[in-house]
Amino acid sequence: MALTRITSPHAHDKQSTGTVMRLVLLATIPGVLALTLAFGWGSLVNIVLACVFAVGLEALVLYARKRPIAFYLQDYSALVTAVLLGIALPPYAPWWMILTGIMFAIVVAKHLYGGMGYNPFNPAMVGYVVLLISFPVQMTQWAAPTALLADASIVPGLMDSFSIAFGITAIPDIDGFTRATPLDLIRQNNALMIPDLKLKYLEFGRWGGTGWEWANLGFLVGGLFLLYRKIYTWHAPVSMLLALALMSAIFYDGGSSASIGSPLFGLLSGATMLGAWFIVTDPVSSAVSTKGRIIYGACIGVLIYLIRKWGNYPDAVAFAVLLMNFAAPLIDYYTQPTTYGHSKKSK
Repeated sequence: MALTRITSPHAHDKQSTGTVMRLVLLATIPGVLALTLAFGWGSLVNIVLACVFAVGLEALVLYARKRPIAFYLQDYSALVTAVLLGIALPPYAPWWMILTGIMFAIVVAKHLYGGMGYNPFNPAMVGYVVLLISFPVQMTQWAAPTALLADASIVPGLMDSFSIAFGITAIPDIDGFTRATPLDLIRQNNALMIPDLKLKYLEFGRWGGTGWEWANLGFLVGGLFLLYRKIYTWHAPVSMLLALALMSAIFYDGGSSASIGSPLFGLLSGATMLGAWFIVTDPVSSAVSTKGRIIYGACIGVLIYLIRKWGNYPDAVAFAVLLMNFAAPLIDYYTQPTTYGHSKKSK
């Protein structure tokens, strides 16, 4: 996430980069609160550790590049990347995995290309994909929703969660404490009907999975707040959600898990709303023009459905975003607006 790029010389934005980043951090609070209530302190601990590592690595790289450290830290871009990556990681992730993801996000995906504003790929999603490919077991160990645990007292407290992250205390060795996500379950049981899955696995909840649906609604609230504050336009997130819902509706067969659920399930499960309102809207790595943003968002929505249904990764937001980061310059080339004062597009 970065300050919105300007497409015309006569358009200006009074908000500084730091102000925009603070608003983005503020907008994540409803979703983070929902995650904490649903899955325990793990996600919040992820975010805290990610922020500490991100600020430290950002300062080290700035020092190595002989850039003013205090000046660049005040734009809060490292914190935004850290928060988004911390949210995406499974609760109670080990510290070394968080550090590895942050290193690839800040050092490789951001500063290797010149720093904020020059990175062609979304840094948080680069860190996430590196971890998903490198540590598939740890990245699939999601904590069970606390509402589904037979004994709520086994949920680690705040300090115990930090102990788990640093390997001092082990994750409770209790059957069912870590479970597959609803997107995982629907992929693993494609021969069953969804009503049967809901009876067998309580993780499916009401709309998009116990805990997951409320987290998605929380990020939706945060995204609408940013839209209200005019941090970005509606074109990319809305086109992504509409494309995903349309693909789900086209292939939905009324109840078979082979169709990976209804459109509502697709919108309120996994990282859908986080991706739509906090990842797809990154102006540095996405398309710039209005028409380009619509195409960019719609293609991400289609890719998310295709990968969820036929790919190897149930939650496909990160891969879909990175694939379209590749295509963003090409989209901009063919959708650039007419240059001010000219009747035809410049070539």
